[in-house]
Amino acid sequence: MYKPFKPYKQKIINEIKKTWQTPYVSVTFNTYPIIQKKVSYPEVDHTDGIGTKGFYHWKEGTFKAAVIDALAMNLNDLAIIRAIPYKLSNHITVPLENERIFKIIQELVRQCLKYKIAIAGGENSFHNNTEGLDISMTVSGFVKNPKPNKFQIGDILIGLKSSGLHSNGFTAIRKMFGNIKRHEFTTPTAIYLDTILSLSSKHQINGLMHITGGAFTKLKDILGKANANIEHPKSLLPQKIFYEIHKKGMANKDMYQTFNCGIGFIFSTPKKEVSAILSKTKNATVIGEITPGTGTVKIKSAFDGKTITF
Repeated sequence: MYKPFKPYKQKIINEIKKTWQTPYVSVTFNTYPIIQKKVSYPEVDHTDGIGTKGFYHWKEGTFKAAVIDALAMNLNDLAIIRAIPYKLSNHITVPLENERIFKIIQELVRQCLKYKIAIAGGENSFHNNTEGLDISMTVSGFVKNPKPNKFQIGDILIGLKSSGLHSNGFTAIRKMFGNIKRHEFTTPTAIYLDTILSLSSKHQINGLMHITGGAFTKLKDILGKANANIEHPKSLLPQKIFYEIHKKGMANKDMYQTFNCGIGFIFSTPKKEVSAILSKTKNATVIGEITPGTGTVKIKSAFDGKTITF
């Protein structure tokens, strides 16, 4: 039963206070958190959540993974513009009001401490007509040196390995698999932010894209009049679950516009940078190149070798 007096309120406030002193902000409490910034750069806000994947997290009690998923969906998109996250506000929706809401907050605090992100506000909602949880959040970041995000003709494409399904396409997953329990359904999304920020500080990187909702079609946003030509090297083949989905009848084109198919993040760099970047980066491999063209993405399918064009 919903308790309008919010029995976990003070425990939650005490927990999130642990995140209130960072290199980027200090926070004091006066009914609501009051934020004092310590840096001054151009800023960006980003909002996302875990969507249908929350159905499986709630059933399995995988709250740490759920929190990482929610952060990843925001931090990976902020990495596209090389933004450093510094604060967030969250909205957590669960079917039942009990101690699990506090466990979710505790996991969020642990992860925010890791990334030096202050929790500046939030709301918990209890929806007894839902079957799963959702964790959505708005993350604010600052960009020290804004740069254009665009693939350049002649660039080499480097892919970063995904951890599996990540946090998109789960409406299709639930339709195919229903209530079946699979560890792949609660494996948390890989977070690429630290890798991208580190590489960007030392190497020329021209175009960056998080392969999430819309999957490989998102590359068209930063192609201009060039073409992206992609294929899977052995080290970046899709994980087993993607082959299972394909065998269940999902067409190549739908696979590559719905799922990451083993590649969670893509960036482009001049040829001269490739060797040094690969020597410093785990789970990274050359997956293609940028050529003159008309803004087309061409992918050689890992499932049957046919070429898909977007």
